[in-house]
Amino acid sequence: MSSSSGLATTPPPTPSQPVPSHRRSARRREGASLPWRYLGYVGYYVGAGLISGAVVHHPMDPTRYSMIAGSGVLVFLVATVLNDIILATEKPALSRMMRVLGTSTMLSFGLGMLSGGMQHFADLPDRCAVLIPLGIVLSFVAYFLKEDKRPWRRIFGLMGLAVLVVTALTFAGLRHIAPTMAEGAGGGHSHSDAETEKGSDEGHEGDDGNGTADPTSEPTTPAKDAHPSEGPGHEDGHDH
Repeated sequence: MSSSSGLATTPPPTPSQPVPSHRRSARRREGASLPWRYLGYVGYYVGAGLISGAVVHHPMDPTRYSMIAGSGVLVFLVATVLNDIILATEKPALSRMMRVLGTSTMLSFGLGMLSGGMQHFADLPDRCAVLIPLGIVLSFVAYFLKEDKRPWRRIFGLMGLAVLVVTALTFAGLRHIAPTMAEGAGGGHSHSDAETEKGSDEGHEGDDGNGTADPTSEPTTPAKDAHPSEGPGHEDGHDH
């Protein structure tokens, strides 16, 4: 009885608490990595911003905006490597790293389509009515492929169905509004109007330059021809 009572009164072992020095070192490491995490998040937003402008304006100058989109993807991927690989508490395997980079590229384009389409819908309603729904679907799929361990259950599950319904309603609504936005933009100042006005202004400047050049190119009449009565003979007659 005494042995059993002694076992019963033995307190359970308490979990070992982290040594204060370890906690201080962990806080120091977290504080030291905070500026780098800030740069990573800046890279996320700057990259997505560059892509958003490029996907909307791409038809106006494909070469220029392809370079801008490529720069945005590069900035976004550098931020992803910094936050999700270099500063990660556990270093991912090579397969995980490749998955993160691929899905981050998809995510950057999805966010760029969504934000750029929303920003420039009044200027390019027909194009942005397609970019916004595509951005919703692409960003949703890319995010869960990147973050979820079993992404297909969510993508093809109830949440995926809800996103699909929202996307379809968004596309139908924007396609319905786009013609009215295009008519209203006729009296405003859109991107296409700016290009047209720029070309017309250059044409007018060329016409004005030709108009000013024509009078100067005509030969000037000598002053003595304007007064035929003042010829050499007349001058000799008055010369005594």
